[in-house]
Amino acid sequence: MGSPEDIQALLRSIGLDRQEVQTRLDFLQWSAADGARLQQAVDRLGNAHEDFVEHLYNHLGSFPTPAGLLQQPGVLPRLKASQKAYYQRLWRGPHDADYVRERLRVGWVHERVGLELKWYLGAYRLYLDQMLTTLFDGHAQHELFASLLKAVFFDMSLAVDAYSATQRQALESSDARYARALRGANDGIWDWHIDRDQLYLSERWASMLGLARDELGEGSAGWFARVHPEDLPGLRLAVQQHLGGSTPSLQHQYRIRHREGHYLWVLLRGVLSSDERGGQRLAGSQSDISQHKAAEQNLQHAARHDPLTGLANRTRLQELLGQAQERRQRPGARHAALLFIDLDRFKLINDSLGHSSGDLVLVEVAQRLKRCLRPGDHLARFGGDEFVVLLDDLAQLEDAERVAQRMLDELHLPLHLDERQLSVSASIGIAGLGEADIGDDVLRAADLAMYRAKEAGKARFARYSAELQERAARRLQLESALAQALERGEFDLHFQPICRLERGHNRVVGVEALLRWQHEGSWVSPEEFIPILEESGDILTVGEWALFHAAWQCMCWQRMQPGLYCAVNLSSQQLKVSDFARRVARILNETGLPASCLILEITESQLMEDSAQTLACLRELASLGVRLALDDFGTGYSSLSYLKRFPLHILKVDKSFIGGASHDEDLATISRAIIKLGQGLNMAVVAEGVEQSSHLDFLRAEGCDYAQGYLLSQPQPAWQLDPLLLQQPAYLHHGRAATPADYCI
Repeated sequence: MGSPEDIQALLRSIGLDRQEVQTRLDFLQWSAADGARLQQAVDRLGNAHEDFVEHLYNHLGSFPTPAGLLQQPGVLPRLKASQKAYYQRLWRGPHDADYVRERLRVGWVHERVGLELKWYLGAYRLYLDQMLTTLFDGHAQHELFASLLKAVFFDMSLAVDAYSATQRQALESSDARYARALRGANDGIWDWHIDRDQLYLSERWASMLGLARDELGEGSAGWFARVHPEDLPGLRLAVQQHLGGSTPSLQHQYRIRHREGHYLWVLLRGVLSSDERGGQRLAGSQSDISQHKAAEQNLQHAARHDPLTGLANRTRLQELLGQAQERRQRPGARHAALLFIDLDRFKLINDSLGHSSGDLVLVEVAQRLKRCLRPGDHLARFGGDEFVVLLDDLAQLEDAERVAQRMLDELHLPLHLDERQLSVSASIGIAGLGEADIGDDVLRAADLAMYRAKEAGKARFARYSAELQERAARRLQLESALAQALERGEFDLHFQPICRLERGHNRVVGVEALLRWQHEGSWVSPEEFIPILEESGDILTVGEWALFHAAWQCMCWQRMQPGLYCAVNLSSQQLKVSDFARRVARILNETGLPASCLILEITESQLMEDSAQTLACLRELASLGVRLALDDFGTGYSSLSYLKRFPLHILKVDKSFIGGASHDEDLATISRAIIKLGQGLNMAVVAEGVEQSSHLDFLRAEGCDYAQGYLLSQPQPAWQLDPLLLQQPAYLHHGRAATPADYCI
């Protein structure tokens, strides 16, 4: 018993190196003379060792504990032979490294067979007593020294017990603290002897999985067999990296199967060490982090999903889009497309029914859009009333158009909300992920296409084209230039005459001021730059500039033609400025233009945007004496109620009705009705878009008093209108200044 590895481990544990052995011998004052004296006395001992061994085992046999150990078959003869050789070596020496290892082996064997230290020490006392009797037989002090040995060895046994008990109590206390700490930490403990593949798992480790400890076996196979297949390679790699010295400690998260079949998330910690034989041991703890992982996943889900609809949000959409772009690089990849969806006039729902109702509408819209998709397609809420759909694995891009049409049809169905029936529509832009001129900015491309759908009349879809990209670049260029246009003096006002239709001739009674912009030597269409000014907010500054110069020019012309009025278009943003009426009053005061000679034109859509603020502002303007005109009547909501609610003085018939009235009976009927409606409400009616003589004939026949259009005059700079307005009165005939012959009936 007692392999060389066991003895070597015991040496390291005690710290018995060469220096320690020498220290002990020096403390005992051992010298070479001591060894020589013992060697010389060996012959005097004779059969003393054989006699002592017999005496010892007879004496031990009278005590139950050692007697039980000695009764095992074959034990007693072997122990007697070993004991005799042991004592002989004690006398002969030498007391070198082999001697030390052999003495440790004997102690190791005695401890392993269960022989307590008190019997071991007592045997030494008997041995010394026997040797004294043999060597100093008849010596007068022998009995006294024998008594002293008994007392000393009794005291030695108590001292050893005290040392052992104290160490055992400290160890037990340490173990107890360790056990309490483990219970408090609720961690499982594991110890893996890698060379032998022996694995110790604590009860807590096993109970995490609903198992008993013996159900997992003694090797690592039972452990690794329960690891989630997707996580096993990562766990093995983490272990190998730590064993190879790449990491200072082992720390890894993975999933492991519970008895009931579900998986727990656990955190594994461990550190490599060497055992007493130099073998590799990996030991540590394992914690159940399932709740933490669930909370972390909930946070990750919340960070990537919209809380209202549960759909993916912008962050998640970017991830999905990146994955789709990667898939498109693989051989055999099919088409993919992005649909950008924006609800039409959703702000009206929020403003009229409240945001809570608006949220319910968004949830219902999300459900309807999802019903139009295949498994594997993705729907995201981009923000507000905007949604984005990622269509993957399409046979052709035209399939995306079919999906878009299904969505439009689904949204067209009536939506019931709190006993109300709502109508919801959307504009959809489509862009293919593989279109050459898009690159990675497919979202922007789909957004551009969506705006094309809105411009085309809403409730429809549009495909991306290179032209849209060019228009976007053009818009960006214009936005940058518009920011400095006013300071550079690039804006100008053109004026279009407004005529009273009299018998046989058309008399100029007013002008409409129209904003123009000349950029880099070319005139930019108002349809291009006015929306940009609206979005940037610069329309407030530019609008005030236009209002001042229009009033100033009109006042100049009134010296030629008294009573001439000027009409100026207003932006909805101007009506939202709280002191706008005071600004108008200041301009009238500075230019000297009478308030009655200023007409401010607004559209139907402006009346609907913010009725309370708009109504207050318009009433304040009317109180100044300024006249108000409703422009493009018939193209918007055409609500008759606000014709009386708002302080309106003039109704302008849109050119789309006038242009077709001469050959389309339906348009003629509508135009006729609008003219009669305005006159019935004591409002002046102005027909726009008069471009043919037949238009004038129709208007005269219906009794419309005022008109403007290219037939009468195109918008012109102020200096070009000066000759006309010098006439007293000024007349126009088919777009040119009238001659005296034109005035004759």
